[in-house]
Amino acid sequence: MLSYRHAFHAGNHADVLKHAVQSLILEALSIKDKGFSYIDTHAGAGGYALDHEWTQKKSEYLGGIAPLWQQRQQWPQLAGYFAAIEAMNGGEQLDFYPGSPKVAEYFQRPQDSLTLMELHHNEVELLRENMAPQGRRSGRSKGPTIHHRDGFEGLIALLPPTPKRGLVLIDPPYELKEDYQTLATTLAKAYKRWPIGIYAIWYPLLAKNVDRSGALKTAIANSGFQDILCAELSVSEQAQDFGMYGSGMMILNPPWKLDEQLSELLPRLTKALAQDQAADWSLRWLKGQA
Repeated sequence: MLSYRHAFHAGNHADVLKHAVQSLILEALSIKDKGFSYIDTHAGAGGYALDHEWTQKKSEYLGGIAPLWQQRQQWPQLAGYFAAIEAMNGGEQLDFYPGSPKVAEYFQRPQDSLTLMELHHNEVELLRENMAPQGRRSGRSKGPTIHHRDGFEGLIALLPPTPKRGLVLIDPPYELKEDYQTLATTLAKAYKRWPIGIYAIWYPLLAKNVDRSGALKTAIANSGFQDILCAELSVSEQAQDFGMYGSGMMILNPPWKLDEQLSELLPRLTKALAQDQAADWSLRWLKGQA
């Protein structure tokens, strides 16, 4: 189908959850001098101008990153996340929002490897432009490897990576209901090739008649991984037929103390991003370290 363009949703509440978790994991990987691999299966355009007509059409960032940006000094646990945003903006003004590739780039060191995949032909061209050398901090890292390919297929082909420690971020658009099963099948294959990697999977929480998050969690719990942490944040009441009221992140092989970090972070994020009194959060182990 390939009609999804993330610019319409850049910087919304789902992006805040996704990129906050991504930043915490990359910070944990950066504690050791040893290099890490970062693989992004659905990289999108890499970064987004908040004044673009697509972003302005829904202006979802006004209910996501915008209010947090104004009070970022009050969020020391998200200092790395906000630093990645500042690096793309070059100052105090919030004109651009980094996609997951730009967040990863901020944490990249010379010994680390970034691999980005995007299938949409227009998005991958924007990705190449946004990740070009002039967009990187001078002398800090080498450029990413960018593949114009299906991220599910590409992930299996690229595993195990070098270096052999690292993070895979999987953030499909879920345009097709088959994406849910494809994701679970891909993770089962990935486990056989690279069982020690950290995998962070974003998924939407949708209206009751179309939500598939429960079945997805069950399928991934059976993919072979022994430690699976599940964080969810909802900003409004769940509708019956249409709409996304929140999102979740499943982290396979999460780094040490990520659960403790999220247990402190999620209640504050929920309060800050709430759209009505039904806003809520949850954090639990699907498997493993209870």
